[in-house]
Amino acid sequence: MRIREGDPLEIFTNTDGEVVFKKYSPIGELSPFAIQYADVLSRATALPVLICDRDHVVACAGAPRKDFAERRISRALEDWLEGRQLLVARAGERERLQPVEGIDRYASVAAPILTAGDIVGAVCLLLPETGAIPSEGDVKLIQVAATFLGKQMEE
Repeated sequence: MRIREGDPLEIFTNTDGEVVFKKYSPIGELSPFAIQYADVLSRATALPVLICDRDHVVACAGAPRKDFAERRISRALEDWLEGRQLLVARAGERERLQPVEGIDRYASVAAPILTAGDIVGAVCLLLPETGAIPSEGDVKLIQVAATFLGKQMEE
């Protein structure tokens, strides 16, 4: 696991007195809720949806769960998150964002999840097999989902 400056950590001690640091995932705390939200988004768009924290896929729907669950996000997605911008695939683009390591699927729309100004994850809508670009409605749904999840973690 990569620990970045400012990452939240949980600190534990074991019976031998050793100190154990574990990365804390605020989105992981919302995991049951995130799974339901991903399912609703996937049904509304008829496309696969991923909800990720800064390291892993926390929830997925519309695609085989075994392929995506707990998979590490790609370095490309990590770098894109730092820019805090909405990503929307455009027709004719050759460069696409692969959100998950080892899976040859690309993001159609990706929105960062921000909580109190900090990047805590992303909501990604995957491109359909046909490669069709996302509709305006799909883009808005993903933006709303990321904003809503960010607000849920602030409370």
